[in-house]
Amino acid sequence: MDIESLFETYGVLDYALRLGAAAAMGGVIGIDREARDRPAGLRTHMMTAMAAAIFTILTLELHEEFVERGAHGNADPIRVIEAVTAGVAFLAAGAIIHMRGQVQGLTTGAGMWLAGALGVACGTENYALGLVAVVLGAIILVALRPLEARLIRTRKEKDPDGMDES
Repeated sequence: MDIESLFETYGVLDYALRLGAAAAMGGVIGIDREARDRPAGLRTHMMTAMAAAIFTILTLELHEEFVERGAHGNADPIRVIEAVTAGVAFLAAGAIIHMRGQVQGLTTGAGMWLAGALGVACGTENYALGLVAVVLGAIILVALRPLEARLIRTRKEKDPDGMDES
């Protein structure tokens, strides 16, 4: 294995570690919210944390690249991330519906935010980060659905009237 291949492999593993850690940490909060029947649950928290990690990684890498190029004046990569984050957050908020005491669309909103982060990753030619994120996002959305359903069933069995306000 040549040094360039080793570097590319390390980059993917580094991204997987960072994004996996963010998803796991978001999941710790999300599983608690899920167990307590809150609107934003396991998958929503995991995807939100992972998207935030992507935006952070991209911001750090863009800043480093700009410094290496000797950028001067208004070359501030953080502005790009702020603009994309605000725009996608606005769209994601539109997917959230509050009707009759229930909130729906949070996972869709988190997915939209993740999609925005993936767009920034691809726009900066950071395909390895995007690939790791999309694989983890798909796992969160598809593979964790049975766990989420089991938690919902268990919660309903413990409190069939949904009156627990803890």
